[in-house]
Amino acid sequence: MPHRIHNFSAGPAVLPLPVLERAQQELLALPNIGMSVMEISHRSKTFEDVIGRAEADMRALGKIPEDYKVLFLQGGASLQFSMAPMNLRSPGAVADYIITGDWSKKALKEAKKAGATSIVASTEDGGFKRIPEPAELRFTPGAAYVHMTSNNTIAGTEWKDVPETTGAPLVCDASSNIFSRPIDVSKFGLIYAGAQKNLGPSGVTVVIIREDLLARSTDALPSMLNYRLLAENKSLYNTPPTFGIYILGLVLQWLRENGGLEGMAVVNDRKAGALYAELDRTPFWRPHADADCRSAMNVTFRLPTEDLEKLFVKDSTAAGFDGLKGHRSVGGLRASIYNAFPEAGVTALVQFMREFERTHG
Repeated sequence: MPHRIHNFSAGPAVLPLPVLERAQQELLALPNIGMSVMEISHRSKTFEDVIGRAEADMRALGKIPEDYKVLFLQGGASLQFSMAPMNLRSPGAVADYIITGDWSKKALKEAKKAGATSIVASTEDGGFKRIPEPAELRFTPGAAYVHMTSNNTIAGTEWKDVPETTGAPLVCDASSNIFSRPIDVSKFGLIYAGAQKNLGPSGVTVVIIREDLLARSTDALPSMLNYRLLAENKSLYNTPPTFGIYILGLVLQWLRENGGLEGMAVVNDRKAGALYAELDRTPFWRPHADADCRSAMNVTFRLPTEDLEKLFVKDSTAAGFDGLKGHRSVGGLRASIYNAFPEAGVTALVQFMREFERTHG
């Protein structure tokens, strides 16, 4: 097997090794099929079984209620920034947005193109170091929906509790922490997520939508952007990303075999806890997010100088670590430790950090 380094990339991100190995084994031909999953028709019984198994496993893992549709789409979470307001907002209605990072700002930017919006709360003034307190949220009476980003990959913050709206459906961009722990789907009207962090490869977007909201999708919408039409066609209105859905299905099977979302939460908390404990050990390391808002998926931190940060990235790359440079918009350092990232990688990073501090602290 080729040597695999410690991949801390924020996405596309590390995939479970057993998933990669099985995909390698089945790449030329699925068992008893004689063709690769990339070659079979998306209308075939074989692919119906692939996508059906993926949906069934997703429903079982997430305990998704029966009155929700599960869609496997394309365009990434960025397309959902436009699809959500296009489908869910009636003419003249206001869409509420909670701004906790760059991705929620981008979602708001796209929503403004489709109609009226309102900012419920924003933590931008403080550098997105925290999640708003419940008392800070100012919802619009009669809002079409309220949009939130559950985990902020750039700032390294994460919602610990689902905000209570005043009756408006809650729309959630869960791209970077979906299925990293148990989730109460019934608290949301719509959940969407790019698969490339916790669920699979890039190219697949998961949408979980409450059935009653499908009635808001009008025939005036472009067909490929219409939730109702896509749901009626069970994600097969056009050719879906077949290979990506196949890999996503293997990841979901891997999750079920490894304790489900409850088991993932235990492991993810242990990984994040070990890394944050090291960051808190001395003032040499400066975590970005407030302690009670820290993400278990994306650990962001700084060093005393930018020169040290550049050296850290250089030396860590030479030592077999990748993806530790912070997002280009904020700088600093970031370790993304999604579901598939092994605990051994966190242990190795902590050891490297201690040696780096000993040498340069």
